[in-house]
Amino acid sequence: MKNLLPTFSALLIAGIVSAQPAITVYNKNFGVVRDTVALDLPSGISAVSYSGVTAQLEPESVILRDPSGKIDLSVVEQSYRADPVDQMRLLQMFEGQTIRFLKVVDGKEVIEIGKIIRAPSQVMTTNQYGNPQQKRLEPIIEVDGELQTRLPGVPLFPSLGDDSVLKPTLTWKLFADQQASFDAQLSYLTNGLSWKSDYNLVLPETSDTVTLTGWVSIENTTGKTFEQAKIKLIAGDVNKVEPQRNVRREKVYAMAMADRDAAPKVEEKKFDEFHMYSLPLPTTLRDQETKQVEFVRAAAVQTTKRYVYDGANLPSNWRFYGGVNNNQSYGQNANPDIAIYREFENLDANGLGVPLPAGRMRFYRMDDDGQLEFTGENTIDHTPKDETIRVYLGNAFDLIGERTRTALYTHPSRDLIRETFEVEIRNRSEELVTVQVVEHLYRWSNWEIQKPSHQFAKTDAQTVEFPVTVKPNGTQTVTYTVEYTW
Repeated sequence: MKNLLPTFSALLIAGIVSAQPAITVYNKNFGVVRDTVALDLPSGISAVSYSGVTAQLEPESVILRDPSGKIDLSVVEQSYRADPVDQMRLLQMFEGQTIRFLKVVDGKEVIEIGKIIRAPSQVMTTNQYGNPQQKRLEPIIEVDGELQTRLPGVPLFPSLGDDSVLKPTLTWKLFADQQASFDAQLSYLTNGLSWKSDYNLVLPETSDTVTLTGWVSIENTTGKTFEQAKIKLIAGDVNKVEPQRNVRREKVYAMAMADRDAAPKVEEKKFDEFHMYSLPLPTTLRDQETKQVEFVRAAAVQTTKRYVYDGANLPSNWRFYGGVNNNQSYGQNANPDIAIYREFENLDANGLGVPLPAGRMRFYRMDDDGQLEFTGENTIDHTPKDETIRVYLGNAFDLIGERTRTALYTHPSRDLIRETFEVEIRNRSEELVTVQVVEHLYRWSNWEIQKPSHQFAKTDAQTVEFPVTVKPNGTQTVTYTVEYTW
């Protein structure tokens, strides 16, 4: 182990001047902050304090280094103070003492003397249902022998005369093998940074070709303002161990050290197993601020509207577990709604072909008066290029489905069940529509479709689909029998 000197050969406070910061924001409410700070160190041990960090910093993640590798810099000791004083904290520190209060009476400033009997505070209590809740205790101030539950004026506090901090502060004892002045890089993980993506898709009055615009919204609740920061966004499911906040994958640190100059537009690239988006220009991200930046735009994306009727109305947690389902009423709660989906290919040839981070997609249609009308929204998961995006937007008003079981036969001696269904699709609109009729074969894995009225496609081991085209103000009926044997 490197010798860090048994005694302090020098001890002084080093001044720090912060340069342009850089932050990498992950979509799980944490980020990596990188600051360039100027250090002027003597040879040996020196004490350094830096108050430009966030209020949600993870102390175990702090890395301080010379990016050039020329200075042998070691952190002998590190302390992190995240309890900066404010009015409430000062009142608590002077509880039981008498201080001055400044107030204005008839336009003149007057000093009132008061004793802080009880400082304001937040305490945890339980409500009538036994659930924990936070309650604020009001201050109690004694003025002229009387108690009041409000401050008599603006409190004027004596000098603290201790090491209380006004901002979250990192304090180090640093060892340098030589006297040096250089720009050190400070990196750390912090909570309170998050981002999400939103997509607006606008359809013209009659066409299915959309204009797609994607925005990212970056939120900062760290307690720190980042002035003219270089900002990168990481899309993907980065592993994060919640019970122990100091445990992160080493690849997160690798991402923290990676830095590139910003491009004239938002740039996307694959980074490790994730995707990185770099904002085009340095931007100021204030504490408690949410900022939006456009990151993708496509002017002519061809989409397809799909109608799907899943009439069995199976429970959302339905799964086929391999046992024969003899429940005669299972799946008989007919669902009349026909779902609307908007589908498009994320291809270069379709005007896109870019990785799209998870987010909300909102669809609008241009009315004949030139106004945009909202037609539905839903969320998408992280979607690589060359994949299909399918978004559920609601149920069709003028389309009705009706599903009826017309026969059920169970063989008395053989392992056989035979079931017959009738699915009616009614089109009350003035347009020709095609509806995908989805049927779940939920009784057993070995099945055979008999006497189908329409052609069908097998989509998985337990599901078939019948494409049904229905004329305006028309009706189409799908009939079939399914035989299960085991």
